[in-house]
Amino acid sequence: MPWQTYYPYYLCRLSTPCPPLLDQQTGTRDTVHDLFTDNAAQIVAAGFFVGVIVGVTGMGGGALMTPALIFLGVGHTSAIVTADLTAAAVYKTGGALVHSKHGSPNFHLAGWLIAGSVPMAFLGPHLVSWVVDEGDVEDLLKMCIGFALLVAASTYAIRLYIQLVRVRTGHLAADDNPTIRPIPTMLVGALGGLLVGITSVGSGSVIMVVLLILYPTLSALKLVGTDLVQAVPLVLAAAISNIMVNGLDWGITLPLILGSVPGTLIGARFAAKVPQSVIRRGIVIVLTMSGVALLDKAGWAPLGAGEDDTHPVLIGVIGLVMLVVVPVVWGFLRKRQGLPMFGAPTVAELEGSKKG
Repeated sequence: MPWQTYYPYYLCRLSTPCPPLLDQQTGTRDTVHDLFTDNAAQIVAAGFFVGVIVGVTGMGGGALMTPALIFLGVGHTSAIVTADLTAAAVYKTGGALVHSKHGSPNFHLAGWLIAGSVPMAFLGPHLVSWVVDEGDVEDLLKMCIGFALLVAASTYAIRLYIQLVRVRTGHLAADDNPTIRPIPTMLVGALGGLLVGITSVGSGSVIMVVLLILYPTLSALKLVGTDLVQAVPLVLAAAISNIMVNGLDWGITLPLILGSVPGTLIGARFAAKVPQSVIRRGIVIVLTMSGVALLDKAGWAPLGAGEDDTHPVLIGVIGLVMLVVVPVVWGFLRKRQGLPMFGAPTVAELEGSKKG
């Protein structure tokens, strides 16, 4: 239901009695209780599960939540993207406040990222509505999200390889106040903002890996804190723009917030006790399979299913291949750096090599 319908409703909640909501498409009136649909329990469960993963690993967010809700079939893709962004604005704000109190963000760097990301995040949904016919939006969004998931999965591997090279060459000197490069930083923000505005995916994965390349001396704590701080206005701008274009389905948004916020808090409490590197590698496989499945559902030509159909055997084979082949490929990359195929430094050691 469009936001224009809810706005006067929430104003009238200041006084009683208040008329029930009017659905502009059907002409029927709904009560507040109708905001919790038959899918509410599924959405709460999905939000809680993904929230725990985000709290434990610091990655996943929209990259896991959006495809999960699409495959559950709880609503149109555009409504799911909008709801996911709105929920993310809530729990990312909490994460950013925690990092701000501990002094970990580089606010100068975050400011340049925001200057590039916020305008493009706001433009993204409008751009889609201007250039794409309404009947084609669903398939286009699924295709864009599918490609975004594959990019998000690849950034994890790129980050690990960058860390491997630095460990091998000894270039791990930390400098949490590097010289800021405004133009490249704004371009990174703009790319991430456009991606998030359209798909809800990429506020962490894509931006963080490019920051790692641009500012190699930035410690992991500063990198995560900076990304969280810039992600708040980015996600807010993307959420507001999507609400303006698509409306906000509270039947998806409220259960999503109810599930994801406690899930994130619980996951954060147990982060130190969980083998994060194993979970992160599992996430990469899930993101790859989800990306291919969404491209399949959208009818991307090389896969060609379309009409919401998929090739489950193909997707399963891709998951198995990744499970077997990726460790072998990683071993050969290690050999290129003069290291044994398996052994130290392990993936877990590489992920922790820049903490500080």
